[in-house]
Amino acid sequence: MTAPAIRVQGIEKSYKDLAVLRGVDFEVAPGSIFALLGSNGAGKTTLVRILSTLLAADAGRAQVAGLDVATQAGQVREAISLTGQFAAVDEVLTGRENLVLVARLRHLPNPRAVADELLERFSLTAAGDRKAGEYSGGMRRRLDIAMSLIGDPSIIFLDEPTTGLDPEARIEVWETVRELAAGGTTVLLTTQYLDEAEQLADRIAILHRGRIIVNGTLAELKRLLPPAEVEYIEKQPSLEDVFLALVGDTEGEAA
Repeated sequence: MTAPAIRVQGIEKSYKDLAVLRGVDFEVAPGSIFALLGSNGAGKTTLVRILSTLLAADAGRAQVAGLDVATQAGQVREAISLTGQFAAVDEVLTGRENLVLVARLRHLPNPRAVADELLERFSLTAAGDRKAGEYSGGMRRRLDIAMSLIGDPSIIFLDEPTTGLDPEARIEVWETVRELAAGGTTVLLTTQYLDEAEQLADRIAILHRGRIIVNGTLAELKRLLPPAEVEYIEKQPSLEDVFLALVGDTEGEAA
């Protein structure tokens, strides 16, 4: 049986008297997309910070890529990448320069070739020599994710990656996430958008008041709902219907 890419057991975290995580348990299979769904303040970002070794848990245990996040933090950081809620690109630099900079910081050979490969992979080659500050929201987020992949991490944490993006940009990011998983990368995605979890995730866990209240596939979660009922509701006219009716009446008078 394949070992999980991420294993979380009884994780707890409090800030003074505020309990943020109260015994969280779940596993993430390698190469899958796991969505951690919850409202603002549910504890999603706190959990991601613990799993990415940026924050220590008060209790419990977590393993990422088979490594303990508390005792093997340095090795965990070599295996993962984290993309936060807001794109961490340098808007003064071009897209290519951002990627070259990160490749150099990771001491990779031929940073320019690394940048060119990622620009092509994320459909940013044409914009590679433009300043990142001129990019659309979706392009900036794709560049941010591309920067996160430098060094070929096996696991990537995406903390609410589509926050503040318009619908078109969100779809661009969704396609990028699907491509990551298709390439074998394990993705842990936090989101407060139901449609995002439904579109992307192999498994969905709902975090509520510091606990996982349900964890399963979309089909399994749907089976928890009561049977659907059909109810007849008279359709109300839309704004478009009103507009067309008024315009039509006006045109008839003019004729």
